[in-house]
Amino acid sequence: MSSQTLFLCLMLAVVAERGLELLITRRNARHLKARGGHEVGEAHYPWMALLHTGLLVGAPLEVYMLQRTFEPWLGWPMVGVLCATMALRYWAIITLGDRWTARVFVVPGESPVLGGPYRYFRHPNYLAVVLEVAALPLIHSAWLTASLGSVGNAFMLRTRIRVEEEALQDAAEYFEVLGDRPSLPFGSSRRPSKDER
Repeated sequence: MSSQTLFLCLMLAVVAERGLELLITRRNARHLKARGGHEVGEAHYPWMALLHTGLLVGAPLEVYMLQRTFEPWLGWPMVGVLCATMALRYWAIITLGDRWTARVFVVPGESPVLGGPYRYFRHPNYLAVVLEVAALPLIHSAWLTASLGSVGNAFMLRTRIRVEEEALQDAAEYFEVLGDRPSLPFGSSRRPSKDER
């Protein structure tokens, strides 16, 4: 079996994993709505979904159409990074329990989660996404997809994190609870003023 075929199988496994995340999102969204939760940032979600779909389609297309090769010195470390991102992602998902969704939901009055990876930094799931967007295509030297995906993801996360942090601040004084923890460069280290919202 060629390395290209193995890479395609890996990408299909990631697609299946994303399908599982969508099922978790639907289930948890029902629980959150039942507790008075509401979604914010709906406008940017389709663009985020399009970006990630583009990554999952673009990487194998680049590998096949541009004849990218598997380079062990790059590919194997990127497999390690991918495994680490999955571990971090599911650590965050398990820690949040029924509060985790691929969308942004807030339940007024529910305090921010302080356990698991949230003890150390804000938005561990987004850190996993940043690393995965770069590492997954690079497993088979799809550097063009990795580069374009990473740039697009940075712009998307800048909006996503701002929307999420502002909504959580309004719902549960997010910055007072988690504001001292490190964040991605896209996040804010302070509570935004009313003029900035």
